[in-house]
Amino acid sequence: ELHLEICLKDLEEDHACIPLKKSDPVVSYRETVSDESDQVCLSKSPNKHNRLYMKSRPFPDGLAEDIDKGDVSSRQELKLRARYLAEKYEWEVAEARKIWCFGPDGTGPNILVDITKGVQYLNEIKDSVVAGFQWATKEGALCEENMRAVRFDIHDVTLHADAIHRGGGQIIPTARRVLYASVLTAQPRLMEPIYLVEIQCPEQVVGGIYGVLNRKRGH
Repeated sequence: ELHLEICLKDLEEDHACIPLKKSDPVVSYRETVSDESDQVCLSKSPNKHNRLYMKSRPFPDGLAEDIDKGDVSSRQELKLRARYLAEKYEWEVAEARKIWCFGPDGTGPNILVDITKGVQYLNEIKDSVVAGFQWATKEGALCEENMRAVRFDIHDVTLHADAIHRGGGQIIPTARRVLYASVLTAQPRLMEPIYLVEIQCPEQVVGGIYGVLNRKRGH
């Protein structure tokens, strides 16, 4: 903050020589859930011919970090990834093999899983559901921030037999709505960023350093 104050002071007094309007610092939050959805959420398409049923749940501790590091990713061989998730995080192997995608941006720490059984035409709407998932995880339900550490399970899908009635215009917004609903029924919360710093200082100023950290809710 001191460096920022000095830069703004120099800019205002020495370079621009005009008063500057300064806002509070912008903080990027992440949206997540703290429990499993308390019900299976349903969303109908605008034409009422298609229905998506989903629930969400939080990741087990450590999985989001593994995705960040690349230990779990969409580029892995499917069976190896499923075995890793089953052994380390106690996922069902069958479910771990039916991961549709990661998000946002195809690599983020949220996962969409197909746990349906015997749904007709499901593969034909996969791209549309994935597009809705990427949209929802990039702009969350609480404050349009990225989601983090959320697993979404597709429980069931009902689709119109005629392909013209289940195009992207019908499925993408429907998927986004049901994803939001599954988050809002799973005790959603915000994750605040933590700044990790290493401080080296003379022994005589340690007390002052602790005082500054405490004022900023650090420890």
